[in-house]
Amino acid sequence: SKSAVLVSNTEEGGQYVNLYNLGENRTLVLVNGKRWMTSLDGYTDLSTIPAALIERIEILKDGASSIYGSDAIAGVVNIILKDHMNGASVSGQVGENEKNDGSQQAYSFTVGSTTDKSSLVFAATYNKTEPVWAKTRDFTASTYYPWDPSAGYSGTGPWGRFKYNGTTYVLNHTGDPNNIGVGADATNLANYHVGVQPNDYFNSAQQMMQQLPTELKSIFTEGSYNLSDNVTFKATGMYAERDSSTQVAGYPLNSTSQPLFPVYVSGASYFNPVPGANLPFYRRIVELPRVTDESAKSLHFDAGFEGNFQFLDHAWNWDAGFDYNKYDVDTKGTGNINLLNLKQALGPSFLNAQGVVQCGTAAAPIALSQCVPFNILGGPSASTQQALNYIVAREQSSTQSIQKDFTANITGGLFELPAGTLSAAAGLEHRNMSGYYQPDELASSGYTTDLAAGPTTGSYTVNEAYVEINAPILKDLPGAQSLNIDIASRYSNYSNFGSTTNNKYSFTWSPFHDLLVRGTYAKGFRAPTLGDLFGGGSQTFDYYTDPCDARFGMTGNPTVAAACKAAGLPPTFRQLNSAGAPVSAPETQGVTPFETGYGNANLQPEHSTTRTLGLVYSPSYIDGFDITVDYYDIKITNVITPVSADYVLNQCYQYSVQSFCDAFQRDATTGQVVNLKRGNENLGFIETKGYNTGIVYRLPQFSFGKFVINMNANYLQNWNQQSASGAPVINYAGQYGTPKWRANLGVDYTYGNWGATWDMRYYGAFIDQCWSQSDPVIHCNMPNYTSVNWAYGPGANRMGAVVMNDAQARYSLPWKAQIAFGIRNIFKKQPPNTISATTFGNNSVSSVDPNLDLDRYFYLQYNQQF
Repeated sequence: SKSAVLVSNTEEGGQYVNLYNLGENRTLVLVNGKRWMTSLDGYTDLSTIPAALIERIEILKDGASSIYGSDAIAGVVNIILKDHMNGASVSGQVGENEKNDGSQQAYSFTVGSTTDKSSLVFAATYNKTEPVWAKTRDFTASTYYPWDPSAGYSGTGPWGRFKYNGTTYVLNHTGDPNNIGVGADATNLANYHVGVQPNDYFNSAQQMMQQLPTELKSIFTEGSYNLSDNVTFKATGMYAERDSSTQVAGYPLNSTSQPLFPVYVSGASYFNPVPGANLPFYRRIVELPRVTDESAKSLHFDAGFEGNFQFLDHAWNWDAGFDYNKYDVDTKGTGNINLLNLKQALGPSFLNAQGVVQCGTAAAPIALSQCVPFNILGGPSASTQQALNYIVAREQSSTQSIQKDFTANITGGLFELPAGTLSAAAGLEHRNMSGYYQPDELASSGYTTDLAAGPTTGSYTVNEAYVEINAPILKDLPGAQSLNIDIASRYSNYSNFGSTTNNKYSFTWSPFHDLLVRGTYAKGFRAPTLGDLFGGGSQTFDYYTDPCDARFGMTGNPTVAAACKAAGLPPTFRQLNSAGAPVSAPETQGVTPFETGYGNANLQPEHSTTRTLGLVYSPSYIDGFDITVDYYDIKITNVITPVSADYVLNQCYQYSVQSFCDAFQRDATTGQVVNLKRGNENLGFIETKGYNTGIVYRLPQFSFGKFVINMNANYLQNWNQQSASGAPVINYAGQYGTPKWRANLGVDYTYGNWGATWDMRYYGAFIDQCWSQSDPVIHCNMPNYTSVNWAYGPGANRMGAVVMNDAQARYSLPWKAQIAFGIRNIFKKQPPNTISATTFGNNSVSSVDPNLDLDRYFYLQYNQQF
């Protein structure tokens, strides 16, 4: 999730690419050189691209805003599809986890016909993924396994709790945090115990999904027709529907779930154990788990002409066309509570002459068709389906993003230089972006327990022009087999914030035949998305650690301790959970809604500077061996930042950044954090530095087969971030989410019709937050660790590297078919449990790293050519 743990984003269920840990919306995705559809927040779903037609994938990792415009700060992924074929093919893949869940199916059908004049390709795709439930594995069955599984239990359980005359009462029941049980008669005060006891808590992971189910259906067609020897018409069309569903635990309801619309158990309710007193209540509605169903419809169409001609005795190519992308999402949700109906259901009620509890009073009854009383304190065993149907909120929202793009490009040679042809490229582009998000009306009004959100609507246009010159400077000289310079510049004028010009300078130099040296200096930018600019904002219940908490906070840091004291908090201050007790774990979900995601119409573009320097070495004395090494330094300023609650609090207390101290308040009575706001701002900068290495070795043919070895590795030297001007620069390299080392190593073997691959995925060591640095030390093997780069100290826990192994065997059958069997995570390596996973909102169920496999996964593939 990209905003909050309990938010169902329209992007959920899709597939996204993230270069350099700079975020998925800072990588531009193209298909055949054209922009693909994006969501309101700028995310491009790669699952809508037909995998069966992919010919190759080109990755430009040195910034490309000077050629492609916005969103190419981290780089460009250009997916080139097959534009011609004769015949047909079908393929299928099925697989599932070792625990018989998370099964996946993937089927495709492609057919094509090519003549001298025309080409037509068609593809149909169907993919389906089944859910994985958190409760099915020990390490996801509770939030803080293995340190203290009970610490993540919710203080608001399935059984009624209320306050009366300053005393907390909880209904007697037979359940525990992992078993609901049966409750006593809630109308009798004698059936309650005082205070929240261990069995009154609830393990919300019992109702949570670890992997959501998705279903994707798509059709794709691409055609071309040669109008003449020099002019071709091309068109592409794609339509995809992705249905996904996600479930989280029933809502932890209380009287002030929406502070502006409180609801109490009426003193005149038939079910009230203290007649005459309006009771503030707390109760998780486990009977109604919150389910969000999304249907995302993607439409892409492009059409245009391309051709060639001779000019100045050089070949020239041109193209002009139109590109249209539309992304619609319809969202339906159940499980949240309609507070207007709840207020009626908890209002006055009585036992009528038929022995049925009815809303209203005997003197002024309300028909059962208009109101159903709810015995909320009685828990699940006392609920009726009629009452649940009455109080549940059935919500519906819609999102749309539309992009229209007109482009024209020309490229060719100008004249001859001593080292070769000076070539040029130029182009024009007119792009319009528009979209909206229309939330459920009742929810946006604050009359449900859903995270209230405002509507989003907006649009902007951009006119752009670019020019690029490629000049060969030297050739076939000692120390300079070749030297080429490339210069590109793009001018962009946006209707909402003005213009920007971005240049790129690059070179390639080959001092001798085996070695190529390359380098880039490029300026780039990313325009704010529609969501950034016009987002209506929403409520969220963040997981966070109060820096002033005496047990899990950072009061061992003198700066933090002084700031907490200045805020009027005692040294013994504790963050409270939803049961009103001190939290038993770091990163506990808040009990009041914070506000996030509000658009900022004054946002300016992010700007970037990219520097790269690298080499490609292909030694002539080792056939089939190539090695690349590249250094990168990417700095993004004016960063558009949706910050986390932890980030706001840490920037205030640890680094004394006043703008973040102004973003929240504390309750005057309890001292708890309230009214925290975290929206979108242009804040500080991000800079990442590191080294990419790639090795390919195609070994000589042996009598027993052929081997190819591939290795790609990244060493992250720095991942620096400054929250705001004047704030300290923090280096996150080596922390959760940004390990210093990541690598993939693969070996492919072929012998006749047989083949096999073995792949290793290496995820480097990193430091995680401590569970407790006190005695006894728990999940804290560096209890005295302190650093200006570490926002969760003193104390840290070093997590070791993880290596996951994948294997596949394949066989080519004589009837133009191939069958393959594979296993992912063959040694069943468990991903690391990290407190930081919850901190960064990456996992709402447990602290397992979501980037790695949960289990051993088996699959079978079959491909047939016709």
